[in-house]
Amino acid sequence: MNKFIATLVLSTGALASIANADDNGVQELEEVIVTGDSFKHATPKSAKPVTVLSEESLRTKVGQTIGETLQNEPGITSQSFGAGVGTPVIRGQSGPRVRVMQNSLGNNDLSSLSPDHANGVDPIIAERVEVLRGPSTLLYGNGAIGGIVNVIDNRIPEQAPDKIIGGAGEQRYDSVTNETSSALKLEGGKNGYAYHIDGFYRDQNNTHIGGKPIDEAAVRSVDPSYENIGLLDNSENLIGNSQARSRGGSIGVSKIGDAGMAGVAINSLEKKYGIPPDGKSNDRVTIDLRQTKYDFKGQLNKPFSWADELRMKFGYTDYKHVELDNGTPATTFLNKSYESRLELEQQPIGILKGVLGFQSVNSEFAALGDEALVPESDIDSYGLFAVESFDIGALTYELGIRGEWQTISPKDQNSLTYLPVSGSASALWQINDQHQVSLGFTHSQRAPQIQELLSKGVHEATHSYELGNRSLSKELSNNLDLSYRFNASWMSAEINLFHNWVSDYIYQQRSREVFNENGKTRTAICPASASCLPIEESQQTTATFKGFEAQTIFPLMANNYGALDLTLFGDYTRGTFDNGNDVPRMPPLRYGFQFSYEKDDFTSNLRFTRAEAQNNPGQNETNTKGYLLLNLQAQYRLASFHDSEILLFAKGKNLLNENIRNSTSYLRNFAPEPGRSAELGIRISY
Repeated sequence: MNKFIATLVLSTGALASIANADDNGVQELEEVIVTGDSFKHATPKSAKPVTVLSEESLRTKVGQTIGETLQNEPGITSQSFGAGVGTPVIRGQSGPRVRVMQNSLGNNDLSSLSPDHANGVDPIIAERVEVLRGPSTLLYGNGAIGGIVNVIDNRIPEQAPDKIIGGAGEQRYDSVTNETSSALKLEGGKNGYAYHIDGFYRDQNNTHIGGKPIDEAAVRSVDPSYENIGLLDNSENLIGNSQARSRGGSIGVSKIGDAGMAGVAINSLEKKYGIPPDGKSNDRVTIDLRQTKYDFKGQLNKPFSWADELRMKFGYTDYKHVELDNGTPATTFLNKSYESRLELEQQPIGILKGVLGFQSVNSEFAALGDEALVPESDIDSYGLFAVESFDIGALTYELGIRGEWQTISPKDQNSLTYLPVSGSASALWQINDQHQVSLGFTHSQRAPQIQELLSKGVHEATHSYELGNRSLSKELSNNLDLSYRFNASWMSAEINLFHNWVSDYIYQQRSREVFNENGKTRTAICPASASCLPIEESQQTTATFKGFEAQTIFPLMANNYGALDLTLFGDYTRGTFDNGNDVPRMPPLRYGFQFSYEKDDFTSNLRFTRAEAQNNPGQNETNTKGYLLLNLQAQYRLASFHDSEILLFAKGKNLLNENIRNSTSYLRNFAPEPGRSAELGIRISY
């Protein structure tokens, strides 16, 4: 608790003196317009906690996964599962509680099904990434108590281009995996027609680390299946079977006019990546992921006298995830999903303005193989939502409501139906040009997912035996957000406090028993001649989450020699059950500083992060040690040449070569984070 208080004070600066600041020295922040269709607000004037990465800030943070790209943002970490997987963790929540979208439409991969499933979106092709937390998540689904991640790639152009052909090309190299990655984008148009073409390719070898990949003492302390296992296959400074290769691309066209726009796009993704071994045998598990998406988007401007815009989106996703055991297909996950979305943005009615909408998601899901983990099922969801806002003086209010009908119809079993209803309310008080306070409350209900309900069997990629629970009920979450922003010439600061009470919280609990693969039985002790796996069970109880995100920026210098800023930051999430146990896989307390320097076309920053030890890992889980993370990056923009711009960038990551165990990862004891690395890149825009 002392570290919590110290970090809070450090990150917010001397806030006690803010009330006496000189109003004449106000430095206005540049407004960042959030482009998602349903939340067109300037970030500094929004009561919603929002994170936006775009342009150069995004290019220098792009990682191998969307989780790695966002992992240094306040309140966000990555749930790594080897180099090929990194799903976002927001305020300690992941999986079905964090929805990843593309262009404001669900990605509809199976990344929420299991931690070994990669997101079906690669950040290298993104033009913008937006993260929403709090009340605004109701626009896109019930139960996203962690937040919404929206990846925008402009595959269906919405604005008329200013030239016939333009685009960008990018090339990167990363030493920690010997990764080479290439990306190309072409777009343009004429006479109201616009097109977009993009493609990328990544190829990486095994990941280099500082130390051994497997923490043998930690593994044996919590996993009874290792009781009769001798020496483990544990290499030095390298994670075996962590190679990955991916490629993909999109083609889209649209017609844009005064009355509105209409467009279509097709996207393809192929990804093959290894799962780090458990040290027991020489078995190699590899994932072969393939996804094809078809998208349609339409918009009518002022279709009725009382409407500003009518927007319609439709997407079809054909997803396939094959788990290969030594090259032989074991379990195959299939998902064919149809998602439609209709939004009506109304003209102001008095002081009231907002969005009404309908959303449906219909999926045909199957898990095939000798040991089908989850039964074939039809999964249907239909939702209605409304978000309205109004201003009264210096106060801006926002109200939202969403209701859904969800049903899971497994083959040869009775259907399961849920009716989650969620609501939100928020208020923002613009005290003056310097001070802003916002308060938001969200009541969110989440229906359990199919894997939480009906899993039963061996899962090769996670090296476990998974058991669902058909009797699970809806999660009921009540979340309170309090935010404060301050802006002056000598300092800017932002702090977000949150407290989340969740009834019937669903989680996966590691059992002290094991599953005997030879005898097909559950036992407390693994027989000497048997092959055993740990058991992961779906359970449900009351949980509480609380924490903060804080950041303070001090301008230290601004003269002919350039501009130098100091940023102090910190974030923290604590999750506990009502029985006194800890919620598993929570991120640790993080805090640190960053020096940012800019002169003309050159920018750079040095970022130092201290993460404390996670000594509240959850029942039958292991602690993780604290670590120091030192990163350095720089970029230089060359002068324009024939309407083109060249951006050179370089990054040094984990310069102290720490052996970092990620407390949010299921593979924390088998696959630490990458070691010291250097990344070089060039981007040409024209």
